[in-house]
Amino acid sequence: MDGLAAGSALILVFFAIIAFFVLITLIPVGLWVQAWTSGVYVPFVQLIGMRFRRVSPGRIVNPLITARKAGVRLEVDELEGHYLAGGNVERVVQALIAADKAGIGLTFEQAAAIDLAGRDVLEAVQTSVNPKVISTPRVAAMAKDGIQLIAIARVTVRANINRLVGGAGEETILARVGEGIVSTIGSSISHAAVLENPDNISKTVLAKGLDAGTAFEILSIDIADVDVGKNIGAELQTDQAEADKRIAQARAEERRAMAVALEQENQARVVEARARVIEAEAQVPMAIAEAFRNGNLGVMDYARYQNVQSDTGMRRALAGPSAPGGQGGGPQGS
Repeated sequence: MDGLAAGSALILVFFAIIAFFVLITLIPVGLWVQAWTSGVYVPFVQLIGMRFRRVSPGRIVNPLITARKAGVRLEVDELEGHYLAGGNVERVVQALIAADKAGIGLTFEQAAAIDLAGRDVLEAVQTSVNPKVISTPRVAAMAKDGIQLIAIARVTVRANINRLVGGAGEETILARVGEGIVSTIGSSISHAAVLENPDNISKTVLAKGLDAGTAFEILSIDIADVDVGKNIGAELQTDQAEADKRIAQARAEERRAMAVALEQENQARVVEARARVIEAEAQVPMAIAEAFRNGNLGVMDYARYQNVQSDTGMRRALAGPSAPGGQGGGPQGS
């Protein structure tokens, strides 16, 4: 009997040890004690349920203790639900504490929505308390006198908690500011006026309400630097003059080609006319022979014809080679 009792006692001790380890595994006793001593009561059943829902109790209880000590009232179910939704519980709690200390009206629902939207809610609260400065890239614009100006602006922004969900980010702010700088410089009569009063750019751009629809509120726009770039107007005029020159050269070349073609056509016509004259002159002896055969031309007529030809040749010789037909004109010109 003593042996049986001893065996039963060992079995009970074994099961007790197993039960203790199971209890330690399912219930983070140390975390429960830490919460209880901090004034945060979390039932054992809820801690066990977190284990079954694959929620790390430490990721819920520790932020809850931090919030309670900072005077922010939160519930376990709220934090657990945000954790299961894929949110960052620690950042949300830190943002709520920072907002409460700064007097910013931020609810848990707003903070959770901002966090689930992919924005850093803690950074948003910090930016709302302590505005940050973002710098635009080098923005090039041309004044009306054709001189290019290159400006860099520093934009001081403050996060707008109510517009963080669905509001545009810093890239939109920078793009709008750059567009405003280009528009303001482009409407200036001369680049000298811009260099004399660069604050006019800031005032004009700031008055356009560029933060509409964004997650930020623009507090100020300051022109950090303005440099003089190229003389775009002169370059455009030079390019235009070069283009006009090329067009004129092309037209002149076209007229020259047309003149050459016309001259060649005229020369071809002269050659054709000379060929016809030579052909006609070649038919004169044949016509004379035909006239002799038909009795239409006598010897005395032919002699008079020869005298006329000789007289014409003599006159041409006296007139010189510059006279028309000076080189001899008829079939008997020599």
